[in-house]
Amino acid sequence: MKIDGQCHCGQIAFEAEIDPEKVEICHCADCQTLSGSAFRVVVPTPDESFTLLRGAPKTYERVAESGNRRLQAFCPDCGTPLYSTSANPGARNITLRVGAIRQRDQLPPKIQYWVRSAQDWVMEIGKLRRVEKQ
Repeated sequence: MKIDGQCHCGQIAFEAEIDPEKVEICHCADCQTLSGSAFRVVVPTPDESFTLLRGAPKTYERVAESGNRRLQAFCPDCGTPLYSTSANPGARNITLRVGAIRQRDQLPPKIQYWVRSAQDWVMEIGKLRRVEKQ
């Protein structure tokens, strides 16, 4: 599936080819902290399928619990998280942040990872009272 997206301020834009069957939720502590939320929704794409159309993200290197070094890419102006990728050179996958993808309404998650780190209340979200607008 061809997707496109951008940061909140519009300085950085991208496009990629993704498999919508690979959309996932990550509940790891890093994703909670880096997203400013209780989890993050992501989808991988091969490096060769990703194109920056505008701008240059800033990166931050994080060493995961596994010991893997990951570059976290975000907009240097508005701070929107855009993707992560391996800090090691060579063939890499880019893990896109679904919130920055324009077609995010077409990308329901298919699996959840790091559920041991999930906030207990996350699984109860569907039971909350709903209000259409603030």
